[in-house]
Formats: sequence, structure tokens, C-alpha cells
Amino acid sequence: MTARPARPPVLPTLDVVATSLRDELAAARARNTSGPVHVLDVGGGSGAWAVPLAVEGCEVTVVDSSANALAVLRSRARDAGVADRVRALQADVDALPEVTDGVHADLVLGHGLLEYVDDPAAALRALADAAAPGGLVSLLVANRYAAVLARVVSGRVGEARRMLADPAGRWGPADQLLRRMDTAEVTALVDGEASLTLERVQGHRVLADLVPEHAPDAGAPDDLAALEELAATTPPLRDLASRIHVLARRAGSDHCS
Repeated sequence: MTARPARPPVLPTLDVVATSLRDELAAARARNTSGPVHVLDVGGGSGAWAVPLAVEGCEVTVVDSSANALAVLRSRARDAGVADRVRALQADVDALPEVTDGVHADLVLGHGLLEYVDDPAAALRALADAAAPGGLVSLLVANRYAAVLARVVSGRVGEARRMLADPAGRWGPADQLLRRMDTAEVTALVDGEASLTLERVQGHRVLADLVPEHAPDAGAPDDLAALEELAATTPPLRDLASRIHVLARRAGSDHCS
């Protein structure tokens, strides 16, 4: 029997982050009709966002410090038939100007990046500098308060207390993240970067992870998607989401890569 070809990865439909990115791709294509949308994914690792964006027709450059993660990225891109649209570069965020040859992107992703870098403000500045004038920077950051609640629910009250008391939102020296942030911290960071204008703040996975598997409405994805979309921008629910999603626009109107 002939094996059925693998289905190409796509941006998830029931996801406020993916919806925002898809809207931005449409706007970028309308602004620049001379070629594909250029995406820079910093810390994109194994390609969870990069490969679906390449399937959408984008030219994607992934910069990550992990050689193993980039190897997985290349394999996923080949399997999805988009190896020619994905470029993998091994480097840290502070080396962006050198490894990207000064090319600016229509969309810059920093998803799961600020939790690991030594200097979040410097990292954000590098992301902003890598965006084309008028381009968008998308940040996705682990939320301190959601992590505290998750520890309490799982019975790890001591970790929750330490995480809530610690300025960086860490539960101890063995914590793999350098920091977790709350909505106010992330937005203050963006407001401090003069070249960026804050456009949107929303929660990612606000309530979806709380729905029991066998709940009466568990099989109603449209209802869940509508609930997530509403909760994503409704404080205080937004501020308890698993991750905080921030969109910020680079100053300028030219959109040449």
C-alpha cells in the first residue's frame, strides 16, 4: 500500500496568535506585491512557526543558537516541501546584523526568546532593528502569573510562592527560564524601545487549557475559538494567559526588504 503523503503544517486556526500573524501576512502582501513576505524568526528553533509560515508562501530565516534544533527545522522544511523557502542560521540574537547581512524583514518573530536572553531590552532592540520600516515585531512571552497558578493546581505550592516573590518569576536556581514576565513588564519593555509602537496585547491560551477533555462542549471548537478570542483581550483573563502576545510596529512606511 502506498503511504499517504504527510499533510503540510499550517498555522492553527483556533489560535489568536496565528490569526494575528495571518492577518499581518495579508496586509504585508497588499503593501508589497513585488515578492514574497520576508519573515525573520529569532529563537525559532525546530520550526514550529517557521515551517507553517513557509507553507503560507513566506521566505523565512530562522536564527537560533541550537544546532540540533536547526537540524530538526531543516528536516521539517524538507518534509513539508518548503526547504527552498527556509534558511537556518546558527547564531545568538546579538549577532543578527552580521548573520542576516542587514536584510530587513516584513515580520520578525521573538517567540519564547525573552525568557532566555541575558538582556531583554537589548534583544528587543535587535528585533526592532531587524524589522523593515513599517514591519511588525511579534513577541510571545511566558506569563509569570499563569505559571504560578499552574504550580498551585499541581500541588507545588512552594514553587508557586517562590515564583510569585521572585522579581524574575523563577521558582529556584534549577529553573530553566531566566525570567517570566507579566503584561505590564512586557508592554513597558516595548514602550521603552523608541522605534516601536505598541499595537496589540493579548493572551495566548487563556482558557483553552482549562477545558476538561470530556466536558460537554469540549467538541465544539468554534465556541472555544470564540471564547479564546474574547478572553485574549479581556483583562484580567488576558493577564492570566499561559503566554503574553505583543505586536509592535516599526516606525516608517517604506516596506522594502
